[in-house]
Amino acid sequence: MIVALAHERIEGPSADAETVVLIGSLGSDRSMWNPQIAALSAAVHVLAVDLRGHGRSPVPPGPYSVAELAEDVVALLDSLEVNRVHLVGLSLGGAVSQWLAIHRPERVRTLTLLCTSAKFGEPAQWLDRAAAVRAAGTASLADAVLERWFTPELAARDADLVERHRRMIADTSDEGYAACCEALSEWDSRSDLNRITAPTLVIAGRQDPSTTPEDLKIIADGVTGSTFRVLDPAAHLANVEQAGPVTAAVAAHIGSDAYTVGRAAAHDAGMTVRRSVLGDAHVDRSIAGRTEFTAPFQDFITRTAWGDIWNRPGLDHHTRRLLTLAILTAVGNQHELDMHIRAALRAGLAPDELAEVFLHTAVYAGVPNSNSAFALANAAIAETESGTS
Repeated sequence: MIVALAHERIEGPSADAETVVLIGSLGSDRSMWNPQIAALSAAVHVLAVDLRGHGRSPVPPGPYSVAELAEDVVALLDSLEVNRVHLVGLSLGGAVSQWLAIHRPERVRTLTLLCTSAKFGEPAQWLDRAAAVRAAGTASLADAVLERWFTPELAARDADLVERHRRMIADTSDEGYAACCEALSEWDSRSDLNRITAPTLVIAGRQDPSTTPEDLKIIADGVTGSTFRVLDPAAHLANVEQAGPVTAAVAAHIGSDAYTVGRAAAHDAGMTVRRSVLGDAHVDRSIAGRTEFTAPFQDFITRTAWGDIWNRPGLDHHTRRLLTLAILTAVGNQHELDMHIRAALRAGLAPDELAEVFLHTAVYAGVPNSNSAFALANAAIAETESGTS
């Protein structure tokens, strides 16, 4: 039985633009692709789907098979009169995408596989999980799933993101989730990987405990001419944790305007970090005050400072805050320093840490600038404690 899948189609820049199809993870809905949708639609039509049993799609009784999930996608493409597409699949969506590339190669222009596998462990573990979900519901395993979806560092600094995805898992139909577990229990494409002829990009997350880089390397080795990348840091939902790099990689692979899409992806990633560090109120004021003259500079800062430097994995945000405060003190940039002091206090940085930064800077960059920093911080602390900041 074919299921009519719920979906979202975002029109590209022209009627004849090609189409990229986004197929997500077990326990997700199509909103998991929000980091990619807006940026990719600058160059192509984007079709994000809810697999059967997920999101707003119907939930027929299980068990399901990966072949049935894939044929649902084919039926959706037929209904939309879309012939060939760029397929992007993560986890369960990656299995569905593999099946389509193997059994319906005429429908696949390119293939991008993220955090997936040619075989997801042993059948018993999936049958046990299906039984557990039918007995206790998807909410009962949400926390365990989230530990695999995101690295601990990302989870610690973005509680809102974690909570949104917890609700996504808990809102997934118990029967739909369980029946898709049964589909994964039977999935094994290892002997068929050499049948895939579409240009293939394979992306792994270095910290993904569910589908490890070694699992993705099996796929990359099995698909002739494929390209293999490992993102670090990234757990199972690499498209969320490394949104900018994933979007740029997909854009380049499908042959769209990678420059335009890459800039849009970097801007979106930078805006997320910018809000995390400076706070929504400050960023909203900056956006409201933007003019046609200042817009290019705002875009530049968002993409480069926030989307690139602040987003690099080499230093955490706490360390980057301390460095920023020290550098701004040393160069005497009081306007930017005052902004970052207040943002740091709102984020929970202790006044004692501010004092240590300014004392250390006094030794190596001069007393007068550090004296000014202490004055700015003292005023900001007083306003914070009085609730007027």
